Amino acid sequence: MLGLAGVTIPQFGFSANSEDQKESDENSSRPKVLFFDVNETLLDLTAMKESVGKVLGNRSDLLPLWFTTMLQYSLVETVGRQYHDFGIVGSAALQMVAANHGISISEEAGREAILGPIRSLPAHPEVKQALGDLKEAGYKLVSFTNSSNKGVETQFKNAGLLDYFEERLSIEDMGKFKPHTDAYDWAARKMGIQPKECLLVAAHGWDIAGAVWAGWRGAFVSRPGAQLYPLAPTPEINEPNLKLIAERLIALK
Repeated sequence: MLGLAGVTIPQFGFSANSEDQKESDENSSRPKVLFFDVNETLLDLTAMKESVGKVLGNRSDLLPLWFTTMLQYSLVETVGRQYHDFGIVGSAALQMVAANHGISISEEAGREAILGPIRSLPAHPEVKQALGDLKEAGYKLVSFTNSSNKGVETQFKNAGLLDYFEERLSIEDMGKFKPHTDAYDWAARKMGIQPKECLLVAAHGWDIAGAVWAGWRGAFVSRPGAQLYPLAPTPEINEPNLKLIAERLIALK
């Protein structure tokens, strides 16, 4: 009992502190499944950026605008209950950005600029070792991407990543792009676990935000140019590469 201005106030426990402690305990234990975004998180997009920049008249300054436009219209499709392959959306976004800057790009040229190089992107230098270490430590690894099933299979074959993952999940199978909450809920159900037992590893602030808002845990790969969304909860791990993230995850008991 505490007194305040002569009034006795009963104390019914410390729920906020209890919740904080519960969250801390959960974040210090191992998630059941590690989900990995693919493009930029695992694969180096340099070759695709060069290809897209070339068809934009060597305007490399337009690349961020192209990517955000692609993400914007993938979400427009999701909200409008539509679905096209992410690469197709990317090509359409490329035509839009080009048109706004007086550049003419055909649908075929746009698709080839994206789909040509994206199929054979190399993994970032530290990725294979980090994935191998996580598997050896007993983690279940699952890729989870906005790209198509065929697209990510081809990417993993060419990058030598197929054997590291027990499952490959594509939103193509449920028709809503990340970061829609339904996408994360679907992925958790596919693996037969609860959202709080999932942890997403991603190099995109929007992806981490979507996962955390869906009740997942998060590990942000802060690659050059990547930023967390300030209005979303901060993920428990934030490191510049996958090697350091793997070390943090392996240390969990």
